[in-house]
Amino acid sequence: MTHHTKVLAIVTNYGVEQDELLVPVRHLRDDGVRVDIAAPDRDDIRTLVRDKRPGETVRPTHTLAEIDPTDYDLLLIPGGTLNADRLRLRLEAVAVVLAFTTSGRPVAAVCHGPWLLAEAGVAYGKQLTSYPSLRTDLANAGATWADEPLVTDDANGWRLITSRNPDDLEHFLQGIDSALRARAEAVA
Repeated sequence: MTHHTKVLAIVTNYGVEQDELLVPVRHLRDDGVRVDIAAPDRDDIRTLVRDKRPGETVRPTHTLAEIDPTDYDLLLIPGGTLNADRLRLRLEAVAVVLAFTTSGRPVAAVCHGPWLLAEAGVAYGKQLTSYPSLRTDLANAGATWADEPLVTDDANGWRLITSRNPDDLEHFLQGIDSALRARAEAVA
């Protein structure tokens, strides 16, 4: 990736699935991508492992209120049941999703992360995947759900990259890398 590539991860301060945040963040940073992590407040982000055990603690780079979504090339929405359920209630998080989708920039959501897409009203007409318990919610939001490790969809003028759970992260990273390459070529 170019050193100009910037990715925004949005989470709450408690309950994000550790690997769904940290594996993509480290992968992208190792590739020279600037990754910012925004949360509702400046307190540490306390991750969980499989929604149960305490995981690593991460310091957010910004609050959700401070970020300008237009500065970024891709939006990352990690899962974790508690994180995703609380994130979809944050108007700032919904606004960030809408800023990306209306401008045609890619969004990558994993596990429970796609709940936020339903909340923002942007799942309609998309093929996607998620943690299986979200299947009905996403279908009711107008999406077509698939049980695949990676689903990429370009409908409605923006690319959506989705995966089911932490076991799919290798596929998820490939989808993110592909979307960033396509965006870099389009901008070049």
